[in-house]
Order: sequence, then C-alpha cells, then structure tokens
Amino acid sequence: MTLTLRGVETVLFQGDSITEGGRLFDPRKPLGNGYPSMVADLVRGGRSGGITFVNRAVGGDRVADLRARWQVDTLGVEPTPDVVSVLVGVNDTWFHYEAGETTSPRAYEDGYRDLLTQVRDRLDARLVLVEPFLVPVTAEQWTWREDLDPRIHAVRRLAEEFDAALLAADGLLNQAARAAGGPERIAGDGIHPTPLGHTLLAQAWLALTKA
Repeated sequence: MTLTLRGVETVLFQGDSITEGGRLFDPRKPLGNGYPSMVADLVRGGRSGGITFVNRAVGGDRVADLRARWQVDTLGVEPTPDVVSVLVGVNDTWFHYEAGETTSPRAYEDGYRDLLTQVRDRLDARLVLVEPFLVPVTAEQWTWREDLDPRIHAVRRLAEEFDAALLAADGLLNQAARAAGGPERIAGDGIHPTPLGHTLLAQAWLALTKA
C-alpha cells in the first residue's frame, strides 16, 4: 500500500535515535539531521502548499517507552497529525543482548498494536510503518537476527491489519550495503544509518507516500 500526501497538513515522525537524528541536542534543528529532515526538505522543495513536519522521536526508545509518552508526544501533538510514521524495534533487540532486558516478540507486537489502535481511534490519522532493521557489521550482530526478525514480521502483520503503508527498510538497506561495498557505508555500527543510509530511507519514504 502507498498513500498520498495530498491534503495532508501535518506529518509526525516517531521512534528512536534513528528517527531522532540528534534533534534533542540541537534546538536549531527540530527535525534532526536524518531521514525526517531530508523528507521535509525534499517535499518543501517540490510543493507550493505547506506541510508541517514534526519529529518527536527519542533516542533509546523501545515500544514500552513509546507507550509511556504516546499521549503527550503523539496524541497530544498540535496541529493534529494527519500522518504518523513510526520506526521502533531495534532497541528492543539491542537491550536483550546488551542489557539483558527482554521484550518478547509477542509483547512487542501487542504494545505496538496498542499504539496504532490509539492513533486510529483518536486521531484517524494514516500510518506509515518503517520496519526495524539491522545491517550487521560484526559476526555477533548476525546472531541478533534471531531476535529482530520476528519483530520485522510483526510490523508487516500490523501494516496489513491497520492498512498502513509499509517501508521494508531491512531488505532495502542490507541490499544497499552489498551494492555500496560494505555495511559500514550504510550503517556504521550496524544500527544507525550513515548519511547515505538516511538518504535511502528518505527516498523510500517519499516513494511510498507519492510525495
């Protein structure tokens, strides 16, 4: 499924540090330096009408963290979002391996479903779901796929359930890593995109939304 930004007034980006893009550390850049900022620049450059872009992503967030701030940072955003774009999940995997804090794939999916249900019922906004992704740069990170892959599948199910646009980021970025000559060219630590990685995400987001 794709959606069009025609008639859209406000787009909200939500998620973790990949989406945050450093916005919390530089008040001059409320959209950060990553793909949300690139999307906004490209859309504004090609349209006469104005769209408000809002970024409320927070580094380190898992699904449980989004749920804790969903009322303020999503449902309470003004102007009310017409489109909500969400990318979350890699920290649920990272915390499992690096901190011993486990969120089961079932709990992840149930928590994510609760977030989307609130958006549907209270905002009537359209949804863009971006798959969590990992572009392994170490042998250890390949073992993380056992935990991450079920979360990717959960996002695909939720996209179908909520009639959301789905950005299949995991395959996109891993294929791009092969074409670019190595994973570090797309995500230096396997998780956080390089400028090229963010550019690919922005281009895919724009293609998905027919912007």
